[in-house]
Amino acid sequence: MAHTAAHGSTNNGKSSLGVLTLAALGVVFGDIGTSPLYAFKEAFTGAHGLPVSEANVLAVLSMMFWSVTLVVSLKYVSIVLRFDNGGEGGILALLALASRLTRANPRLAWTVATLGVFGAALFYGDAIITPAISVLSAVEGVSVVTPAFQHWVEPLTIGILIGLFAIQSHGTGAVGRLFGPVTVLWFLALALLGAVSIARTPEVIAALDPRYALAFALHSPGLTFLVLGAVFLAITGAEALYADMGHFGRTPIRLAWFGLVFPSLMINYFGQGALVLRDPQALKNPFYLLAPEGLLAPLVLLATAATVIASQATISGAFSVTQQAARLGYLPRVTTRHTSATERGQIYVPPVNWTMLVLVVLVVLGFKSSSAIASAYGIAVSGTMVLTTALIAIVALSLPKRANPLFLALLGLIGVIELLFFAANAIKFADGGWFPIACGLALFAVLTTWKRGGTVLAAHAAARRVPLARFADICDPRTPRVPGTAVYLSADPEAVPTVMLHNLKHNKVLHERIVFLTIADAELPRVPDAERTELRVLERGRIYQATLRYGFMEEPDVPEGLRLLRRHGLVIDPADCTFFLGKTTIAPAARRGLFTWRRTLFGWMQRNAPPAAESFKLLPDRVVELGTRVAV
Repeated sequence: MAHTAAHGSTNNGKSSLGVLTLAALGVVFGDIGTSPLYAFKEAFTGAHGLPVSEANVLAVLSMMFWSVTLVVSLKYVSIVLRFDNGGEGGILALLALASRLTRANPRLAWTVATLGVFGAALFYGDAIITPAISVLSAVEGVSVVTPAFQHWVEPLTIGILIGLFAIQSHGTGAVGRLFGPVTVLWFLALALLGAVSIARTPEVIAALDPRYALAFALHSPGLTFLVLGAVFLAITGAEALYADMGHFGRTPIRLAWFGLVFPSLMINYFGQGALVLRDPQALKNPFYLLAPEGLLAPLVLLATAATVIASQATISGAFSVTQQAARLGYLPRVTTRHTSATERGQIYVPPVNWTMLVLVVLVVLGFKSSSAIASAYGIAVSGTMVLTTALIAIVALSLPKRANPLFLALLGLIGVIELLFFAANAIKFADGGWFPIACGLALFAVLTTWKRGGTVLAAHAAARRVPLARFADICDPRTPRVPGTAVYLSADPEAVPTVMLHNLKHNKVLHERIVFLTIADAELPRVPDAERTELRVLERGRIYQATLRYGFMEEPDVPEGLRLLRRHGLVIDPADCTFFLGKTTIAPAARRGLFTWRRTLFGWMQRNAPPAAESFKLLPDRVVELGTRVAV
């Protein structure tokens, strides 16, 4: 349906900065905030782990510090958050922005669309793996407390994940306020544990010098490349910062990152490094062994809570990406519930929520341990990061204002680092890395198939578009008029609905009174009834064009909206109307070919999309749906 802003709307106000910052801590930073559970350990104990030595520990810490500084602090928090699309973040929001700027260059626009959609598809792969690895890595701490609980790790993990997905319907803001204080406690615990360890071995601070990382890379380039896959685990979750921007805004995210998250993470990583320098045997679980034995059980509980929260970042991001994909025409209309009257980006998408739960549980059952999932983790995230950097560069070069050469050089440096991370993660393809790539490719096929099908149908409709002003010309005065009111739903308020033309062509009758109706989205939570309706008289007593506006917290109620037209002098009884809806499908291929499956997939998606009559609360026995098949 058409999108428009309502006029004369009132501002309901935003949540306070403090509340949003706390909620952002509880939602946005969980993923990257729980990386200390496994990232440092994986550099030495993973499939391509390094031997333990002082030089290697300092080199890994140096690589981690500068990777987080360049990719997260500089790229995402300082640069990427500036490239929003109407307050929304994420790679699809960036795609929409880049598409507008490259419209005049079809080849570049096609490249932008391909990069953006594939990046979004990879993000879904990350969103499935993150809850599995995060919760598993924490629950595995139970076996550190007592090995007798080892066989309970998987059942506990699945139970926690079911609980997490079950509370999503309460909304991101409510979940964030619930999780926010726990996350604050988690980051303070990270900093405290790390600081105590650093105080005992202060020489570990030398790893802040980037020369340790550079010297290691020059001396052992092969080992450096292999260990980058583990170092990358320290920055996973950065893409979620951008995807969740629409939930909270850029300022709360920046405040939380620089004020608490970044320093806490670095202090803990360096604390783990200090512990390993003192006792190389601590590598079996350097995070938990930072804690005194008496605090181990409470730390496991806190870590479990924190990893549940970690999963929230990608779940919320998946909701945002799904909504953006539907708005951009890459997915059919989805059932979306807005859970905040002040923050438009806080949404809940039930089909995505439950589908993700099933897939996440399957990942836990299939991989069984966080170390096994770590092999699959990283390819999707690093791929999305590279594509985001490429789109940022295209946007910067396409803006009317000339891009700063220093900015482009910096972006190029970050892009090279991310490409190295992607290559390092790609070698884990056979060890499980195939899973997020397979998910990404499957979703890429779904997204592009729906977009292609929509483009074909839109081109078919455009070729037959009749401007509303010409409606009287195409109506034969001798056409019989039948009693009653006909309401034709139309996405374009300036064109005669296609369903109207089909009805006239096949049934050769018109109703005594005709209303062309457009449902419009308003950029505010709720629209007052006095401002909801707009009416144009095309032929008094016979033909009207009406628009009903609804805020993003409202569900369109067409029968009630039609009753409000009384204030314009048009009295309509919805129970006595006939509502005409159009549905255009693509005809099956005359003969099977290489891409026949795309027609089948598009048809299946059309059949399973929520019916428009249900979305608009129309009485089923008052609806007539006319279908058209397009042969292409």
